[in-house]
Amino acid sequence: MTLSVGVLGYRFMGKAHANAMARLPMFFPDAPDVERSVLVGRDEEALSEAAGRLGFESTSTDWESVVDEVDVFYNLGPNHVHAEPSIAALEAGTPVFCEKPLAPTLEEAEQMTEAAREAGDDVPAGCAFNYRFVPAIRYAKGLLEAGELGEIHHVRGRYLQDWLVDPDAPWSWRNDEELAGSGALGDLGSHTVDLVRFLVGSDELAGEIERISGHLRTFVEERPVEGSESGVDDAETRTVTVDDAYSAQLAFENGAMGTLEASRFATGHKNDHTIEIHGSEGSLRFSLERLNELEVLRGDDRGYETILVTDEDDPYVDHWWPPGHVLGWEHTFVHENAEFLRAVAGDREDGEFRPNFEDGLAAQRVLSAIEESDDRGEWVSPSVI
Repeated sequence: MTLSVGVLGYRFMGKAHANAMARLPMFFPDAPDVERSVLVGRDEEALSEAAGRLGFESTSTDWESVVDEVDVFYNLGPNHVHAEPSIAALEAGTPVFCEKPLAPTLEEAEQMTEAAREAGDDVPAGCAFNYRFVPAIRYAKGLLEAGELGEIHHVRGRYLQDWLVDPDAPWSWRNDEELAGSGALGDLGSHTVDLVRFLVGSDELAGEIERISGHLRTFVEERPVEGSESGVDDAETRTVTVDDAYSAQLAFENGAMGTLEASRFATGHKNDHTIEIHGSEGSLRFSLERLNELEVLRGDDRGYETILVTDEDDPYVDHWWPPGHVLGWEHTFVHENAEFLRAVAGDREDGEFRPNFEDGLAAQRVLSAIEESDDRGEWVSPSVI
């Protein structure tokens, strides 16, 4: 079958997913055929240029006219436009794939998840945590599920970038609480929270996060508005109303300890997403900046073994190149789209795509608990947020 796809958003994530859809027939012939049907945005001229470049047949400035006319709706817009179009699509019976974090606020995330529940299992609702689809992360999950690390003691996750270190970097929607919800916490921390839940969130491992102590910080309170007066000293500025960095301590249901951290002020770090897990019988370590590698320590080993996760029998790798020919960041979107679109077409044996809106909501509860803990100055349970 051929699925017609409508996509809201044509910049960073729009480009990433359009590229993934274009790659599917070359490398995942078992995935459904996709017709890049409608590209949705506000600026007609920019839309027309983007549609030609990204391979879309038509454009629209009205998402309401699109959500019930396509087979699948991708909501890749800024956080503040996640809820309304996604809910409308689900109410029309159209499967939805939405960028992370699921929404700017917990309340909107709950509304979106309720809409997904009411739409039913036949209408998949996916949340875009693409790092679940890194082969090395899937390999790590296999080790954990096989019990090779033993009882989980420590879980560490950090996501460090430096693109806002310069105080003269321009203000954007990502600096506004009403548009983004939060800063580094939602933008980067949501990825880390989801990976932690994916890897050790089962009852057999660490279980869900039970208590949280969080701390948020904004380093630059105002930023110049791009396109305003020349000369930064005279430029119009806007207030930054989100965090630039956060840290959190976690207590898991099964007794494990965790620490999380993210910053957009970590000088020298471009896209450093690192996960470390330490157990009674071994440890593992992953860095997104070396995404084809997984460092593993077992038993009495004196140090970590670096495993190059590119063999044909490694997760997803049989679709690509011979062993040793590494994959990149963009390939995670191909894997993600293949899995989601199979679920839409009813071609998955389990019939379910994960991460779904329930996973997005679970991550949002953790993010909200970190904010609440920072406000209160005390430990908070995400289950009561």
